[in-house]
Amino acid sequence: MRKAKRMGSLSSGVFNEMEERKKEVESRGIKVIDLGVGSPDLPPAPHIIDALISSVRKPSNYSYPLVGLARLYKALADWYKRRFEVDLDPDKEMLVLMGSQDGLAHLSMAYIDPGDVALVPDPGYPIYSFSIFMAQGEIYPLPLVAENRFLPDFTAVPEDVARKAKMMFLNYPNNPVAVSADRRFYEQAVEFASNYDILICHDAAYVELAFDGFKPMSFLEVPGAKEVGVEFYSLSKTYNMAGCRIGFAVGNPEVISDLKLIKSNIDYGVFCSIQEAGIAALAGPQDYVAGTVRTYRKRRDILVDGLAKIGWHMPKPNASMFIWAPVPPGFTSSKMFIMELLRRTGVVVIPGTAFGRQGEGYVRIALVEDEAVLKEVVQRISQHFDFT
Repeated sequence: MRKAKRMGSLSSGVFNEMEERKKEVESRGIKVIDLGVGSPDLPPAPHIIDALISSVRKPSNYSYPLVGLARLYKALADWYKRRFEVDLDPDKEMLVLMGSQDGLAHLSMAYIDPGDVALVPDPGYPIYSFSIFMAQGEIYPLPLVAENRFLPDFTAVPEDVARKAKMMFLNYPNNPVAVSADRRFYEQAVEFASNYDILICHDAAYVELAFDGFKPMSFLEVPGAKEVGVEFYSLSKTYNMAGCRIGFAVGNPEVISDLKLIKSNIDYGVFCSIQEAGIAALAGPQDYVAGTVRTYRKRRDILVDGLAKIGWHMPKPNASMFIWAPVPPGFTSSKMFIMELLRRTGVVVIPGTAFGRQGEGYVRIALVEDEAVLKEVVQRISQHFDFT
């Protein structure tokens, strides 16, 4: 059996290598602490679980869910209005997805022909590049560098590239670099996209995980945003529903319609009981979300403050569930450092290069263990390294 040529370009790369190295460390009797994968370790709120349990007992929920529940779309529209003062038409401007990654992966199929150009952040969440690759498009990287606050510089995009580009991915609060964007940046993005007829796909998965009084905004708050783009929002991080696989695309009605058409040829929708849980999450009490945010803030402080005492200094992110940490002194590459960290301490982090060339010199740390475990991480690293 001969595989498609595209399979030769697919690789889990460093993630597979890390699994092998983890086994080696565990064979020496060291318990590995994995801060690599950004999978929430907290449960959903009790009222969300109760809604799910109640719903799975209804026989009517086991038919094909070909369309999203009207009550779910209303709950999302109400949530966007409360949170962002953004008006959304439930009938035309939103689509329920099997997680936001579902939509991010498939939308390129509607807009990218072989050879078409897409602007993709570097470093960036891998699904952006993968979606363009699968549609046989060409990727033009948008470097995210510290000198520009890890925001893409639209003025640096060559004129001929901008004119050929059909899509652009943005993601704030950002994974992996754990920074946020302001209104001025979104205004520049909308203006740039409008001038060159580019579709913006804004990934807002971490918009509710923000600290110290900071409130990230929606890309759709900017005038003209709906004319040039859509936003992807997920319940995975805000409500700890990652395994439920439910998210949304919202915004431009034509784009939503096109994504709906693509999806109608791929699957039969999101299980109605999961949608009922989504309604409970969006329309129910939000105090549990505030508790989740406090938990991540405490975890952030334990790691950043603790590691600073041994000379490993890193910015405190104001949002997301990650820390984007410069490789400490004495190491020439991200991969060299993460392998040595795992060998000595049993702690797993991800090299920045797993997210693009511009990730060299950084590692991503996921805040996915409780406070006691993170204190142990600090203790282990302190025992084996001194960066002062």
